[in-house]
Amino acid sequence: MSAYLRLRAVPPPALRNSATWLERLFETDAGTVRHRAGRPRGETPGRRYLDQERIYAGAPPYRAENRPQTQVVLGGRPVFRPGRHRSPLRVLTAAQARRVAEFLTTADFDALWDFARGELLPRYGGVSAESETWGAFASAHRELRAFYIRTADSGDAVVKWIPGEAGSGDPEGAALRG
Repeated sequence: MSAYLRLRAVPPPALRNSATWLERLFETDAGTVRHRAGRPRGETPGRRYLDQERIYAGAPPYRAENRPQTQVVLGGRPVFRPGRHRSPLRVLTAAQARRVAEFLTTADFDALWDFARGELLPRYGGVSAESETWGAFASAHRELRAFYIRTADSGDAVVKWIPGEAGSGDPEGAALRG
């Protein structure tokens, strides 16, 4: 299993509330899925997804009743997998995916970065590495935005495989927590 956040866009009528069925979505590589569907169906933005989440979760409130910035990376309804040490899969409805796409389309990445940089920079080499660190997170932001926009345009839901989710005790992502 990759230590990367993995996303799949799925037409809502095809979704199943079965962890086994949802896991099968990730068995084929993204190229195979992309070829079969005729459009990109999944992205793997990078292994620093927990820190990417910090950039969005710290964003000013969008609307009190709907905080799509908290759904970009770690959000979604959990679908629990067999085995107590395995992190759940997460599902965003098509409507939630559309709100996330709207948030990412209008979000000012530089403002989000400015809010989170003090917490993130020490983990990535400090101020001397800011340009490189900013570039890596900005690139992941662009990839996430492109994925969610394509997904929203298609009216699809999103399934997420988040290895080693914080507090899950999931050995699949243990290296990321250290």
